[in-house]
Amino acid sequence: MERKGLGHPDTICDALAETLSRNLCRIYQQRFGRILHHNVDKALLCAGRSTPAFGGGSVDAPINIYLAGRATSRLGDEVIPIEDIAIEGSRSWLQANLHALDVDRHVRIHALVQPGSQDLRDLFSRNDRTPLANDTSFGTGYAPASALERLVLAVERQINGRDRSDDHPAWGEDVKVMGVRNHRSVRLTVACAMIDRHVAHIGDYVGEKSALGDVVRELAQRHGFHECDVGINTADAAGMLFLTVTGTSAEAGDDGQVGRGNRVNGLIRPFRPMSLEAAAGKNPVTHIGKIYNVVAQRIAEAIVRRVPGVDAANCLMVSRIGDPVNRPSVLHLKVATQKELAVSDVRQQVASVAEDHLNRLPGLIDEFVDGTMAVF
Repeated sequence: MERKGLGHPDTICDALAETLSRNLCRIYQQRFGRILHHNVDKALLCAGRSTPAFGGGSVDAPINIYLAGRATSRLGDEVIPIEDIAIEGSRSWLQANLHALDVDRHVRIHALVQPGSQDLRDLFSRNDRTPLANDTSFGTGYAPASALERLVLAVERQINGRDRSDDHPAWGEDVKVMGVRNHRSVRLTVACAMIDRHVAHIGDYVGEKSALGDVVRELAQRHGFHECDVGINTADAAGMLFLTVTGTSAEAGDDGQVGRGNRVNGLIRPFRPMSLEAAAGKNPVTHIGKIYNVVAQRIAEAIVRRVPGVDAANCLMVSRIGDPVNRPSVLHLKVATQKELAVSDVRQQVASVAEDHLNRLPGLIDEFVDGTMAVF
């Protein structure tokens, strides 16, 4: 399975779309006392051009980021400055999360958000008591996470969770981790953009790769994998290195798009139940593509945690547009129990966990708006 780090172009798009949604929610709540209709889940990053070099290179053409979608820009006589909100929020996120990127020189942000269609705005406005689903879609979740899944997440978070001011500033935030397990052994392939001004020569670059490999191997040991093959920037060859000016391949090598990266549990996991919905940027009140994927994951995790004898759980939720969000048209649960326990013995407890989460759906809105709910 795979994890794309904060500086990967796809993750940047997810982050900026979600940042815009959160900022819109806050402005709507401050001005009107409620969240207004929006879905800003369309973002595209077009890579720039750069000339990296040991000791410091240059960005020759900027990264272009396009933020699109639909949002309420006027209520009555009051105008909401969508473009300003989109651009300033994006600049703030980039400055806070990509330590080698100069937002003024390296990036151009284009806000292309327009008002939504009348039918969807009307559907959203009927949410006086219970929010109504604005799409027919589905969400999935599973639990527990495997040892390899936990390891892949831990590797990226360890690399990007360090204080870059004094701990390996050469490591950029564009990190990608691929984990493959074969019985008790694991192979981890890690791509990490190195920042040219912090590596004076090839020896420094090799040293940074070696230090990163040590971190990854230590994490693998901690997660119970004593046989671990680690590869760092494995495409490197003479004169061709993963060397960057900004710490992200978005400066020249790779474009990005919302929804092409991590799912709501932080992973890309092809052999598990997985939705292709782009959760980032969708409104947190009525959009099933966001809400049900988070809730399905939470239901599965809660079943494993709270129901004795259940070792694993999968959850599938399906909506019908116009129906109450907290009453899915399908809620399918699949559990694996310990040998001495029949599924019928835990059916009522499992259903109770699911019902509890459905009843608490309105409380998720605050978590989305506060940014405490991860969606990528």
